[in-house]
Amino acid sequence: MATTLFIKNMVCDRCIMVVKQELDKLGLEPETVTLGEVVLKEEIASDVRDRLDESLRNLGFERIDDRKARLIETIKKEVIELIHRGDLRQRKFNWSHILSERLHYEYNYLSNLFSSVEGITLEQYIIRQKIEKAKELLFYDELTLSEIADKLGYSSVAHLSGQFKKVTGFTPSALKKSRQAEQVRKPIDRVH
Repeated sequence: MATTLFIKNMVCDRCIMVVKQELDKLGLEPETVTLGEVVLKEEIASDVRDRLDESLRNLGFERIDDRKARLIETIKKEVIELIHRGDLRQRKFNWSHILSERLHYEYNYLSNLFSSVEGITLEQYIIRQKIEKAKELLFYDELTLSEIADKLGYSSVAHLSGQFKKVTGFTPSALKKSRQAEQVRKPIDRVH
């Protein structure tokens, strides 16, 4: 019988690779390993689960048992997937509708739960993730500011610039000119 494990702080492709390696070391066979979630082919014994928990902790991850904590990690996973791997210009983006639809909860519940546990609003978290993606795009210098604003679903460069300055203290143009994008970038699992 398959076992699903939820893993906190597992937010990038490198995280997936590291967790897969740890599973291999413990002789565990995953069916799937995705952001924040591992599906094993079978149940695991409690002593193996304890060793896995210790290995994950040593790597900066944590297995989550609590339903609400799992839901928060799922919210983060969805936001990260959409922002860092998607293209927000594909349609008019309504975060409340999309998250409610994908997670099967009312947005107000998701938002209130997120705020109570994370200490920031879900909207602030989304904005901060978008700004991290903007920093990455600025660093690689392949897109204009207008293209970045469009890609991240901003209505204008001014809207992106206003949020960017509020979060980082810099305008995107100033950051791009100074080439400090690398210095102010954060790993996406450290965005709070």
